[in-house]
Amino acid sequence: MFDYVMLFAQAPAPAPSQSGGPAGFIVQMFPMILIIGIFYMLLIRPQQKKQKEHKAMVANLKKGDNVVTSGGIYGVIAGVKDKAFTVKVADNVKIDVTKGSISTVLKKKEENTG
Repeated sequence: MFDYVMLFAQAPAPAPSQSGGPAGFIVQMFPMILIIGIFYMLLIRPQQKKQKEHKAMVANLKKGDNVVTSGGIYGVIAGVKDKAFTVKVADNVKIDVTKGSISTVLKKKEENTG
Protein backbone atom coordinates (compact mmCIF):
# COMPACT_ATOMS: atom_id res chain seq x y z
CA MET A 1 0.00 0.00 0.00
CA PHE A 2 2.86 2.34 0.80
CA ASP A 3 4.22 1.92 -2.74
CA TYR A 4 0.98 3.21 -4.28
CA VAL A 5 1.02 6.29 -2.08
CA MET A 6 4.60 7.04 -3.07
CA LEU A 7 3.72 6.49 -6.70
CA PHE A 8 0.90 9.07 -6.57
CA ALA A 9 3.03 11.48 -4.56
CA GLN A 10 5.66 11.51 -7.29
CA ALA A 11 3.21 11.84 -10.16
CA PRO A 12 3.67 15.05 -12.13
CA ALA A 13 1.13 17.83 -11.59
CA PRO A 14 -1.42 18.30 -14.35
CA ALA A 15 -0.56 20.99 -16.87
CA PRO A 16 -2.22 24.32 -16.10
CA SER A 17 -5.07 25.12 -18.41
CA GLN A 18 -4.63 28.26 -20.40
CA SER A 19 -7.39 30.83 -20.17
CA GLY A 20 -9.05 31.99 -23.33
CA GLY A 21 -7.47 35.25 -24.48
CA PRO A 22 -8.95 38.64 -23.58
CA ALA A 23 -11.88 37.19 -21.63
CA GLY A 24 -9.45 35.49 -19.25
CA PHE A 25 -7.58 38.75 -18.73
CA ILE A 26 -10.80 40.57 -17.82
CA VAL A 27 -11.74 37.83 -15.37
CA GLN A 28 -8.31 38.10 -13.74
CA MET A 29 -8.46 41.90 -13.54
CA PHE A 30 -12.05 42.08 -12.22
CA PRO A 31 -11.12 41.76 -8.51
CA MET A 32 -8.50 44.53 -8.85
CA ILE A 33 -10.97 46.82 -10.63
CA LEU A 34 -13.55 46.09 -7.94
CA ILE A 35 -11.08 46.93 -5.15
CA ILE A 36 -10.15 50.23 -6.83
CA GLY A 37 -13.84 51.11 -7.24
CA ILE A 38 -14.59 50.41 -3.58
CA PHE A 39 -11.49 52.36 -2.53
CA TYR A 40 -12.66 55.34 -4.58
CA MET A 41 -16.20 55.24 -3.21
CA LEU A 42 -15.20 54.86 0.44
CA LEU A 43 -12.09 57.05 0.69
CA ILE A 44 -11.40 59.40 -2.19
CA ARG A 45 -14.90 60.66 -3.02
CA PRO A 46 -15.90 61.64 0.56
CA GLN A 47 -12.58 63.45 1.04
CA GLN A 48 -13.08 65.44 -2.16
CA LYS A 49 -16.60 66.35 -1.04
CA LYS A 50 -15.29 67.51 2.34
CA GLN A 51 -12.59 69.64 0.69
CA LYS A 52 -15.17 71.22 -1.60
CA GLU A 53 -17.44 72.09 1.35
CA HIS A 54 -14.51 73.60 3.30
CA LYS A 55 -13.47 75.69 0.30
CA ALA A 56 -17.03 77.02 -0.07
CA MET A 57 -17.20 77.77 3.67
CA VAL A 58 -13.95 79.75 3.57
CA ALA A 59 -15.08 81.63 0.46
CA ASN A 60 -18.26 82.76 2.25
CA LEU A 61 -16.52 84.09 5.37
CA LYS A 62 -16.77 87.80 5.98
CA LYS A 63 -15.90 90.35 8.61
CA GLY A 64 -17.72 89.71 11.89
CA ASP A 65 -18.05 85.91 11.56
CA ASN A 66 -17.19 83.86 14.64
CA VAL A 67 -14.65 81.15 13.78
CA VAL A 68 -12.48 78.45 15.28
CA THR A 69 -9.03 77.78 13.83
CA SER A 70 -7.53 74.33 13.41
CA GLY A 71 -5.36 75.15 16.44
CA GLY A 72 -8.45 75.64 18.58
CA ILE A 73 -8.36 79.44 18.78
CA TYR A 74 -11.78 81.10 18.97
CA GLY A 75 -12.15 84.54 17.43
CA VAL A 76 -14.01 86.98 15.25
CA ILE A 77 -12.87 87.83 11.74
CA ALA A 78 -11.69 91.44 11.79
CA GLY A 79 -10.35 91.61 8.26
CA VAL A 80 -10.05 89.63 5.04
CA LYS A 81 -6.88 89.49 2.93
CA ASP A 82 -6.00 87.54 -0.21
CA LYS A 83 -4.57 84.47 1.53
CA ALA A 84 -5.29 85.18 5.20
CA PHE A 85 -7.80 86.44 7.71
CA THR A 86 -7.18 88.81 10.59
CA VAL A 87 -8.87 87.25 13.60
CA LYS A 88 -9.61 89.20 16.76
CA VAL A 89 -9.13 86.85 19.72
CA ALA A 90 -9.33 89.39 22.58
CA ASP A 91 -9.43 93.14 23.15
CA ASN A 92 -6.47 94.69 21.27
CA VAL A 93 -5.25 91.22 20.18
CA LYS A 94 -5.46 90.36 16.49
CA ILE A 95 -3.69 87.55 14.70
CA ASP A 96 -3.32 86.71 11.04
CA VAL A 97 -4.23 83.13 10.09
CA THR A 98 -4.23 81.46 6.71
CA LYS A 99 -7.59 80.77 5.12
CA GLY A 100 -7.00 77.03 5.25
CA SER A 101 -6.55 77.08 9.01
CA ILE A 102 -10.17 78.04 9.67
CA SER A 103 -11.86 74.80 10.68
CA THR A 104 -15.33 75.85 11.84
CA VAL A 105 -17.70 78.78 11.58
CA LEU A 106 -19.73 79.24 14.74
CA LYS A 107 -23.36 80.20 14.41
CA LYS A 108 -24.14 83.71 15.43
CA LYS A 109 -26.47 84.18 18.35
CA GLU A 110 -29.90 85.24 17.17
CA GLU A 111 -30.81 88.73 18.23
CA ASN A 112 -34.00 89.00 20.22
CA THR A 113 -36.28 91.59 18.65
CA GLY A 114 -39.03 91.59 21.21
